[in-house]
Amino acid sequence: MNLHVSQLAPLPEGLTVDEFLAWATHQPKGKYELFDGKVVMQQAERWVHAKLKTRLTIALDRAIDVAGAACFVVSDGPLVRIDQHRAFQSDLLVANFPEPDRNSLEIANPLVVVEILSPSTAKRDLTDKLAGYFSLPVVQHYLVVDPDEETILRYRRAGDGGIESPKTISTGSLQLYPPGIELAHASVFAKA
Repeated sequence: MNLHVSQLAPLPEGLTVDEFLAWATHQPKGKYELFDGKVVMQQAERWVHAKLKTRLTIALDRAIDVAGAACFVVSDGPLVRIDQHRAFQSDLLVANFPEPDRNSLEIANPLVVVEILSPSTAKRDLTDKLAGYFSLPVVQHYLVVDPDEETILRYRRAGDGGIESPKTISTGSLQLYPPGIELAHASVFAKA
């Protein structure tokens, strides 16, 4: 069946995060975020996006194990509540233990949030999501991965609570303190 956008039901607007979560749990399929009370459907991912998400999840999980850090990595699932009318779904994140309840739809304590750029989300990832994630005092690092340039742009919380100027990594490693882990560029972008 060939569906055009005009044939799809409009997505809800004016929702709080709690109303959005109740709505989202009853959807038969799809991934959604909430921006200023408006439901936004996530776009289909390019192969490179999915591949990088897997590589990053494995690399961060290994880095956590090596460091013995008391945290976990999760990809593509729970939302991060920004405020009453915004909830974002990152590509992946690292959060402190304890893990949330098994039925939770949210991660309340992300330390490191990662977004992989795609043509449809790049602007939002570098503006709305950057500001939104850093509005949460617990977020210490925001990594924006560019699959086309094979770079990682790292934003880090400054000692005064602001955001340091971003650092672009195209080789070497990133030191992420807290939680005390190291992410090697080659572990993300190694040639297969």
